Amino acid sequence: MQTLSRAQQTARQVKGWTARIQAAPRGVRSGKLERVSGLMLEVGGLPMTIGNRAAVASGSGWVECECVGFSGHTTYLMPIDPASRVAPGAAVYPANTPAQEGKRFVPIESAAPLPIGEALLGRIVDGYGRALDGKPIGPEPPNPYRSMPINPLHRQPIRQPLDSGVRSINAMLTIGRGQRVGIFAGSGVGKSVLLGMLARRCVADVVVIGLVGERGREVREFCDDTLGADALHRSVVVAAPADASPLARLRGALFATDVATYFRDRGRHVVLIVDSLTRFAMAQREIALSLGEPPVSRGYPPSVFAKMPELVEKVGNGAVPNSSITAFYTILLEGDDIHDPVADTARGILDGHLFLSRELADGGHYPAIDIEKSISRVMPKVTDPRHLEAARRLKQHVSRYMRGRDLVAMGAYVPGSDPGLDEALRLWPDIQRFLQQGMEETFSMDESLLGLFGIVGG
Repeated sequence: MQTLSRAQQTARQVKGWTARIQAAPRGVRSGKLERVSGLMLEVGGLPMTIGNRAAVASGSGWVECECVGFSGHTTYLMPIDPASRVAPGAAVYPANTPAQEGKRFVPIESAAPLPIGEALLGRIVDGYGRALDGKPIGPEPPNPYRSMPINPLHRQPIRQPLDSGVRSINAMLTIGRGQRVGIFAGSGVGKSVLLGMLARRCVADVVVIGLVGERGREVREFCDDTLGADALHRSVVVAAPADASPLARLRGALFATDVATYFRDRGRHVVLIVDSLTRFAMAQREIALSLGEPPVSRGYPPSVFAKMPELVEKVGNGAVPNSSITAFYTILLEGDDIHDPVADTARGILDGHLFLSRELADGGHYPAIDIEKSISRVMPKVTDPRHLEAARRLKQHVSRYMRGRDLVAMGAYVPGSDPGLDEALRLWPDIQRFLQQGMEETFSMDESLLGLFGIVGG
């Protein structure tokens, strides 16, 4: 074998050095932390695009942040995770670039891109796709999935009913595949129990659950007790509890929606549950107020009311036939105020709402769905005339009983003077039994209709 000459060896070394130099970054951009204002980190000398990530030096390593805005030469960053030990003048570098430590440069590794795919089934992750259940997510997909806006004319119409497994919903407030429903409730009226019943009993291929801004204690309880191992295997749980940063809570709802659209675009019927839309709005409020947006309605800035329809309009039926996302969003009513700005906005952008009554819950009536105040706007499209007429008649009986019960309780009503009230009083015990359901009970659509027709005929 011929030995290489010194000149050839030198040329090979120079070629290797040249390749390394060409592969190295031409320069390392950096900025300095100039001010911390509430949740916002103001950085100078590092212009960035909104949505890109950066790393801020701290006494405990690097704090990963995301760009949420800018003004002139100032870039506004918000930590993805709670930040600590950040000092004035701290160095700031774009994510995934070398950062200077002393006389050398070290790589900064950002959190992995959102690994949306089949491997997420049966998993519990945070709003950035990072595992919370201690199991590896798997290799990063070559092209991370991002949901895209849908042309309204390309959406498939809602024509099929969804079997929710809850008798009162199936019979009286029939939900269609692809419908977006709000669950309006105050605290302590059985909202979480109803969500668990829907998650376990809805007839769907995939269930995606976004726990946004709720108590951290409830995450494990919901997964272990409310959802259960049998339902978890077809589910994806995205948890961004109350102690997470507002950015992480915001991303939790967006990530859960992206996961749902991924499975829908691959021909699956998906049920998306977001608990709660109010906490999503509050997270956006914290970010917007930190950026200096003026509050316009009970402390909520304008961007909140723009973000809510942006989130909701991603779901529903898409362009792929025989696929859907049926979404349930909980809306918290502070002080049981149904005219809360978030509740008002939600009613306008959703396709129906289930109102949970505190009066029914206090009386031991579960699920505490107030039939009179609830509505499904697509019910006429997914039910036959016989079903629709029977539901209307039962609702009339409920309304007539509620209007006349005080007279009956006072002894001021004479039987026979109002045939409609007499009929409602006669049927009331059967109606109550029909509208109530135990946590472990399941009623199919056919069983629900059989019970409805058994009360009102038809």
